[in-house]
Amino acid sequence: MTKDKKPADEISEYIASFPLPVQRILKQVRRTVRAAAPKAVEVISYKMPAMRGHGMIVYCAGFKGHVGLFPPVRGDEALEKAVKPYAGPKGNLRFPYEEEIPYKLIARVVKHHVKRDAEKARQAAAKRASRR
Repeated sequence: MTKDKKPADEISEYIASFPLPVQRILKQVRRTVRAAAPKAVEVISYKMPAMRGHGMIVYCAGFKGHVGLFPPVRGDEALEKAVKPYAGPKGNLRFPYEEEIPYKLIARVVKHHVKRDAEKARQAAAKRASRR
């Protein structure tokens, strides 16, 4: 493969770069995120797997000891409370590999971000329409 030719599936290659036990977790996170954001497009952004709708919806990345999910949850008190045990210093979520990964919670977070992405798109469209 030449340097300027992209691989057929960059996300799969990203996942394959991790040890097997982590690959299994990342594959399930990928399935969970895709199911929660079915209309979004998978991309690599900032060298991490991400989902894009109207804007960037969510980033998920594998690290040495955890799966990270970005951006932080804002605007839903109940969800903020549910993710608090996993929130890092800046609010980004960290799910340690040695603990059971809360896939249902990840799905809730992604659905929340999808909703916020749609709201931002509606606001931007309304703003553009008002300029006409």
